[in-house]
Amino acid sequence: MVGLRPSDVPPTPAVKFIGAGTAACIADLFTFPLDTAKVRLQIQGESAGSGAVNAIRYKGVFGTITTIVKTEGPRSLYNGLVAGLQRQMSFASIRIGLYDTVKLFYTNGKEKAGIGSRILAGCTTGALAVTVAQPTDVVKVRFQAQITLQGVKKRYNGTMDAYKTIAREEGMRGLWKGTFPNVTRNAIVNCTELVTYDLIKESLLQYKLLTDNLPCHFVSAFGAGFCTTVIASPVDVVKTRYMNSPPGLYKSAINCAWTMVTKEGPTAFYKGFVPSFLRLGSWNVVMFVSYEQLKRAMMMSRQKVEYAT
Repeated sequence: MVGLRPSDVPPTPAVKFIGAGTAACIADLFTFPLDTAKVRLQIQGESAGSGAVNAIRYKGVFGTITTIVKTEGPRSLYNGLVAGLQRQMSFASIRIGLYDTVKLFYTNGKEKAGIGSRILAGCTTGALAVTVAQPTDVVKVRFQAQITLQGVKKRYNGTMDAYKTIAREEGMRGLWKGTFPNVTRNAIVNCTELVTYDLIKESLLQYKLLTDNLPCHFVSAFGAGFCTTVIASPVDVVKTRYMNSPPGLYKSAINCAWTMVTKEGPTAFYKGFVPSFLRLGSWNVVMFVSYEQLKRAMMMSRQKVEYAT
């Protein structure tokens, strides 16, 4: 057995909720530079920005990371990390931590769930998570898109300043800007990610290709990350562009998508695909592996406390 042994008692909803948020934060710490590179590539081509900003061109994921380090310093790769961790604790806890509970609700308590029940559960927890965590996502994206150069004015001086500035200048609606494309994206991401992970893991165990340990979790998470990137990338690009845009640049998320098609062509929807896959694939691997181990560790600790008392 590679990793901790599965608990004899199924993990409680609270354990899943806390474990998912914590595992997502761990994954963000490892993959945040890739996410920043993805955002920069996705917004490249927008007309907004000063001459100095528009002069910077990014090519490929590692080229983008190298350019950011050379022009802005390595710390810029982690712009928006605080908001990112806030987002994961509120976002992943709901969309991943409550997935099994909602799935049981749709199956009336039956352990064996069909594809329809899994998809409904993924849509439900994904949409609910976005509703709660949208302001943190807006701030994270804007920090990642912010160019840190001498002579270029910063949009925000800190995480709390960003929340206050957006609320003051754009109203509370500004903090929930891009909710529609984000709900759409996360319904797609959540369904593809969790359902694919579920199905791959079940198949590996059913056909005894692997046992319920780290290699199984790794393979399942990698497959889920690739499938999710292919399906969700177009919506992700629109979401990033729209959330980062200054007031008035796009009338709506649909207008943003239409502008991209007419000015940059359909391939614009897959800008940043490689960093998206590298980020989402690696994020899935770190998150799901950490999540499975955290659930087992917390249940072991809980059982030891109960036994001691």
